[in-house]
Amino acid sequence: MQEIELLLKGCAVNFETARKIALTVAGQDEEEPMLIAWHDRGRDKHSPSCVKCEIKGVPGWEIYGRNHGGRLRISINNDEYVFIYS
Repeated sequence: MQEIELLLKGCAVNFETARKIALTVAGQDEEEPMLIAWHDRGRDKHSPSCVKCEIKGVPGWEIYGRNHGGRLRISINNDEYVFIYS
């Protein structure tokens, strides 16, 4: 899986802003990227939300994303927001 890390300074970043930025980045090489999994550390929310396990220190939502076609992991502000796209 390709990993991209973005660090945004000088502006407030909320989930919706981070999601739009990640979608723009994911869409650069894929016409219609599909969001497979995501995590919002500040609100302690993730999707899929039913995945609560952890395997070898990796959260279940991230394992789900990797195992369900995830090809691109976009981290914003040191994993404050993480998006996995197919």
